[in-house]
Amino acid sequence: MRHGPAEDHAPDGLDASRALTGPGRERTRLVGRRLVELNEFPKQIVSSPLVRALQTAEIVHAVAPTDSPVVANSALAPRGAAHDFVRSCAGQGRKRMMVVGHEPDLSLLVAQLLGEALPHGFMKSMVVCVGVPNEGGAARLRFVLDPKTLELLVDQRG
Repeated sequence: MRHGPAEDHAPDGLDASRALTGPGRERTRLVGRRLVELNEFPKQIVSSPLVRALQTAEIVHAVAPTDSPVVANSALAPRGAAHDFVRSCAGQGRKRMMVVGHEPDLSLLVAQLLGEALPHGFMKSMVVCVGVPNEGGAARLRFVLDPKTLELLVDQRG
């Protein structure tokens, strides 16, 4: 999931401190609720340590029946080692894990996992669900949830 819409500038001037806007919080909340309606909510959430991503993760955590706490991981920060992290988690058999991060890193991660780029841009609060096999190999696109319409742009869950 890409973090929700955030303020352009943080009061302290640091990019890492930028927080979600009010509308960004609401959009993220609606996306989280839609994931619950679709029975596609995460069982665990791992986030970039940047404020806007952590806030996004906490909002989804609050609306989804997720038992484990949100965990921050620097691999999901901008220019982090997200691909290695996701493959390692899959190799450990972790299921229904949501990673919350940033652009262009998430688009690159999805392209690396699928072997092709997404046909849509990666909007703020968008969820792209990818099935990553635990023994390596090609991942599979399961669905893309549009954060503005709350509709599935791509649904290959079948």
